Amino acid sequence: MADESDPAAVADATAAFCEDHDGGRDAVEAVLAVDTEHDTWSFDDLPLDSGTFGELVSRGIVTKDGGEYRIASRKGVTAALEGNEVSSADDSSSGTDRFSGLPGVDVRAIGALTGALALLVVMRLLTYRSVFRDGHVVLRGNDPYYYRYWMEELLAESDGLTDWSVVGTLPQGAVERRPLTHATNWFVAELLGGDQWAADMVAAWLPVVATLALGIVLYWLAVVITDDVRVGVTSVFLLALTPIHAVYTGVGFLEHRLHQYFWLGVTLLSIAWIVMDLKRRRDYQPTVDLAIRQHLSDPRTWIAVVALGIALSFSIFAWGGSVLMLVPVAAYLGLKAAIDVREGIPPVRANASLLAGVGVCSLISVVLHFRLGWHEAFAGLVPLLVVIGGVAVVGLGEVWRRFDRSSTSLLGLEIAIAGLGTAAFRSLRPDDWARLLDRSDDLFFREHHDATELGSLFTTENSVIFEPMAQIGLHFYIALVVLGWCCWSAYKRYEPGWLLLASYGLVWLVLATIQMRFAAQLMIPLSVLGGMGLVYLFSWVDLARLPKPLRESDGSRTERPEPAADGGEYAPSIVVPRNWRKLVTLVWVALLICGMSLIFLPSLSAQTTYSDTEFEAAMAIDEHAETVDREYPENFVLSTWGDNRMYNYFVNGESQSYGYAASNFEEFQTGSDPDGWYDQFGDRVGYVVLTDQSNVSAEMTQSRLHEEYGTGGSQTDPLTHYQAIYLDEEVTAFAVVPGATITGSGEAGENVTVETETDVSGETLTYERSTTVGDDGTFSVTVPYPGEYDVGTASVDVSQSAVESRESVPLN
Repeated sequence: MADESDPAAVADATAAFCEDHDGGRDAVEAVLAVDTEHDTWSFDDLPLDSGTFGELVSRGIVTKDGGEYRIASRKGVTAALEGNEVSSADDSSSGTDRFSGLPGVDVRAIGALTGALALLVVMRLLTYRSVFRDGHVVLRGNDPYYYRYWMEELLAESDGLTDWSVVGTLPQGAVERRPLTHATNWFVAELLGGDQWAADMVAAWLPVVATLALGIVLYWLAVVITDDVRVGVTSVFLLALTPIHAVYTGVGFLEHRLHQYFWLGVTLLSIAWIVMDLKRRRDYQPTVDLAIRQHLSDPRTWIAVVALGIALSFSIFAWGGSVLMLVPVAAYLGLKAAIDVREGIPPVRANASLLAGVGVCSLISVVLHFRLGWHEAFAGLVPLLVVIGGVAVVGLGEVWRRFDRSSTSLLGLEIAIAGLGTAAFRSLRPDDWARLLDRSDDLFFREHHDATELGSLFTTENSVIFEPMAQIGLHFYIALVVLGWCCWSAYKRYEPGWLLLASYGLVWLVLATIQMRFAAQLMIPLSVLGGMGLVYLFSWVDLARLPKPLRESDGSRTERPEPAADGGEYAPSIVVPRNWRKLVTLVWVALLICGMSLIFLPSLSAQTTYSDTEFEAAMAIDEHAETVDREYPENFVLSTWGDNRMYNYFVNGESQSYGYAASNFEEFQTGSDPDGWYDQFGDRVGYVVLTDQSNVSAEMTQSRLHEEYGTGGSQTDPLTHYQAIYLDEEVTAFAVVPGATITGSGEAGENVTVETETDVSGETLTYERSTTVGDDGTFSVTVPYPGEYDVGTASVDVSQSAVESRESVPLN
């Protein structure tokens, strides 16, 4: 007889009993269910015959306690049912790992996960050298400077970490669309000291840290749904090698996306834990009611509920397209209620925790909008509509279940309810509805400005199928196959976890089809599906075991489930082939699938970085502005819109908007009268930057400045108001100056030439202007450079201050 204080002995006895009897597992589960509800109980409380019960007692699985009975060790019985190991120590120390002393530690899984996370970080640091340059943090891309601007603005306004008033009084430009992003960036910077160094560190490193956290969440999500650590590790591995995700989350890419991706992952994990906990309890408990009661009484369920509410609301307030975060949640609630009805599960009680999580989200959203003024009204109201709609859906599901109606007809009614709810919102809140439409137009129909991310993931320019391979990788198509399998599995069986990934995957797939920038969100659920597919592929070529969900896909329970733990009499969670041929094959298959990502990821990441010449041009402009004491807006830099925030951040710190550049630069660049723009600029523009372009005519401003450096050519005259301060084949930068006016006298009609040489970026420029003496015997020539000018046989010195103030300099 097993000692009641020895969980290992009870586990062995339970495992032997289950093996010796066809219905042994069901009998043990029935006893465990009763034992969970009562401290002690009698034989009459069990749905067992006396012979089976007597054997449970004789084997030491059940022991007598006073005049009643109880299970000798719940830990031992549970371990036997789940296939886990326990040590032969007492209950308080059983199941500990010999290395860490932590319960259930899987050394192999931790090692593999550490490697996958290391790869994730390395792939986000490919552009490290382009970000950290000469004591400066040069962010990648245009938009990160917008978030850097608001972070530094909030740091300047706040009085330290405890000054929460700044997040309650965010400026209008920051509060409307992404308030949580700006508030979080500020908070983390304050944690690090609140100075410029802290701001630089947050701007550079927060994307990497947030992505590392997302990797851990993604692993957890995959393991919760699949109960297979190999799928979890592979999911992180695939996310690490997804080019479009790496571009948006690499070092120096401070944006709303890093917050959005992380909270999307936590949202998925919270929902997955809630629904999978209930599913597994249902699988192992004798009645659905008991499974639901245990699920709702477990404190971990309510921790997940709170996590869901926080994650969902935070993802809404971190991004301007907040309502899109609620679409897959609403779709999942409707589909989940339908499959509950199909399986005879009470929808109201089964989805109470999910609805509570969305309710917490609604409460937080209302507080954030109506108390702090964050975002727009629809961000606070739409979550409430989702809660109301969810309650209506599960309520109808309860009616459908009790009257044994078809779940298909329930889905049709849910669609009608969604339509009615939308119509009611439009009627009752017309202003919010109009604003919602405006935001939709801004999200999906904004002008492209040559931004690749606003095109479709399936663009016809790359034959439809090749763009996903470049932006995501070949594993995208493996994940799509598994997505189809998910939909089929959820249709045929009760699979709330796969239904969750399918719901999110399909919604984001539709959005990515419209604009490929949503492909990074899509890859969070698709990484799990791709991980599942890749493990299956390895098993198909006899390099691994089948993923656990496929080993149990027929719905039967295995007598001895394989644990996700190291060592023991069962197979380890992760096994590296000892046969070198299999190992080489495994590596080759992985490279075949992921090799394309290893090619595209570095190149796509590099496209968002600024070259050495662009950075040097920014530094040259900043130096010139300090030398001549220009302040904003006189030191505003006009450039192509995609670089505009970067130049202005380093020169004047005003990187909030690139609107002026987007509206005016192209017209300026393609025009033929750059001096004519001087009067239009007024005090609005102090510098212009041009980059190398092809197919330009000699008369265009692009050619006259970038190729002729404003000194004129065979078909054009020298320019009056553009002083070259940085020259390179790739980038040229000019100060817009009033110019100094050289005046003198001579014979009427005489041709006068003024000429000087100046050194710019190690290159000697010759600037020469000609004019004719007027009838009054005088002449004047406006020049943009300081220095000594030769005027015939005479000379004159022009100072920088004369150039800056349009001073008249007489010829002696």
